[in-house]
Amino acid sequence: MEYVSPEGLRLDGRRPLEMRQLRAELGAVSRADGSAVFEMGNTKVIAAVYGPREVQQRSQQLNDKALIRCEYTMANFSTGDRMRKPKGDRRSTEISLVIRQTMEACILTHLMPRSQIDIFVQVLQADGGTRSACINAATLALADAGIPMRDLVTSCSAGYLNSTALLDLNYVEDSAGGPDVTVGILPKLDKVTLLQMDAKLPMDIFENVMQLATEGCKAVANYIREVLIENTKQLENRRGV
Repeated sequence: MEYVSPEGLRLDGRRPLEMRQLRAELGAVSRADGSAVFEMGNTKVIAAVYGPREVQQRSQQLNDKALIRCEYTMANFSTGDRMRKPKGDRRSTEISLVIRQTMEACILTHLMPRSQIDIFVQVLQADGGTRSACINAATLALADAGIPMRDLVTSCSAGYLNSTALLDLNYVEDSAGGPDVTVGILPKLDKVTLLQMDAKLPMDIFENVMQLATEGCKAVANYIREVLIENTKQLENRRGV
């Protein structure tokens, strides 16, 4: 199958180095301390953050830092498949762990000892890049909750199909079986917090794809900053500052 046309267009009409449209909204869950909806094209994710609060199981309490817990789920209607995925299946457990470890790299946990922060992420609509969308939604929800962070952590994927590096893969491109790289970075600190690849790539091509995914992460970071600044302005207007 041809994923890039002779005119240089992908199946959804984008150029190889073009991202899908980003959309975000803060405060989607009123009872949560912080929440956000994040969309990358047709992939839509909601995240809610509760905490810092008292640790529910005393045996898990950490005296020098906060305990971060994360739960990832996919809504049964998110893919259109009739197959029901059991809660706690291997993929969900793995992605929950990936999100938790990525978030632990940016949260200043030492400022909140003997407390816990719960991050809940649910995929409402899946069209490729769900892992990245979940991390971006969680970052926004943490910022909305006022959780202190070293930097915003943002994520994006890139792949290699038809001898072409492609940014921000959708579901059709993602499931084509080509190599794809998911990257998470702390943009201001210029540090990588997540790097996952599901197939082998020659070193020179890998560097190109990794660089492309990193550029995508930076574009997401710029967008998230704009959303947070706009949200702050709206709050100031409401308070009449």
